[in-house]
Amino acid sequence: MDRSALPDLVCPAGSLPALKAAVDNGADAVYLGYKNDTNARNFAGLNFDAKTMADGVRYAHDRGCEVLMAINTFPQPGRVADWRAAVDGAVGLGVDAIILADVGLLDYARNRHPQQRLHLSVQGSATSYEAINFAHREFGVLRAVLPRVLTLAQVEHVIKNTPVEIEVFGFGSLCVMNEGRCWLSSYATGESPNTVGACSPAKYVKWDKKPGQMDTRLNGILIDRFADDEPAGYPTLCKGRFEVQGETYYALEEPTSLNVLEILPEIIKIGVKAIKVEGRQRSPAYVTQVTRTLRAALDAFANESERYHVKPTWQAELAKVSEGNQATLGAYNRPWR
Repeated sequence: MDRSALPDLVCPAGSLPALKAAVDNGADAVYLGYKNDTNARNFAGLNFDAKTMADGVRYAHDRGCEVLMAINTFPQPGRVADWRAAVDGAVGLGVDAIILADVGLLDYARNRHPQQRLHLSVQGSATSYEAINFAHREFGVLRAVLPRVLTLAQVEHVIKNTPVEIEVFGFGSLCVMNEGRCWLSSYATGESPNTVGACSPAKYVKWDKKPGQMDTRLNGILIDRFADDEPAGYPTLCKGRFEVQGETYYALEEPTSLNVLEILPEIIKIGVKAIKVEGRQRSPAYVTQVTRTLRAALDAFANESERYHVKPTWQAELAKVSEGNQATLGAYNRPWR
């Protein structure tokens, strides 16, 4: 198979070490964001200031890797200038593309920097080719990241009806909300990932160790209770265990990770342009593991095509970094349809 026909492998960079891990292990592109609320992964201790951003862009470009800048939250009243400045700064850094969700920012970027490549963020919630074609026609968007709610057949239908490149998620955490528009987090803390840039902001998180158990709370709300022999996960509302009619279980979503290794040939066949790894809040070790494994799988498909098969070692490596040590095909595979 012609390697140029392979989808780009787009990997997360929540820090400079994570960026270097992605680049060094075979990413075709990295995506990153500022250390402020223009970034939908604005977690404390992560992301890039001006110096590390410039260092990261240089490191990636020197090694033939593209840099995609995520400015994917929605500007707040009275502060539009902050988001516009972020766009201007990204252009000044020489990033290969800017990932945007807000139509006002898309319009600003298109008119102020007509030469800049623009991608439509998954936060834009474009699930139809009509929505994607609108973004292409009005703002010159050249790639769209699809929400994780479409079947593979629906993804193919979109691709057949748009000139815009399509990027899909291939590995990482799932979201039961409308792709980051977390009403649960807003309800519990008064802050939304689309405005302050973090789901379950760290300042509201509390770990309460008691004899034989660990309670995790978000703004005082009990999210989960772990026994001493259980790994205590981050208190994210959608992945908590709750008591419902006398039973305690994962009422909204079990901790599990999307993993498309099994359907990689189908994803390539329908013309997906890029496969995205979720996880800018994860460690450089996670980025290393996932990037290296997906790179191996894509290279194996390029070399073997019809003989491609998922190696047990790949699945074992990804299982180590999967949420709850579980994997799913998510919406891509809905046998009941």
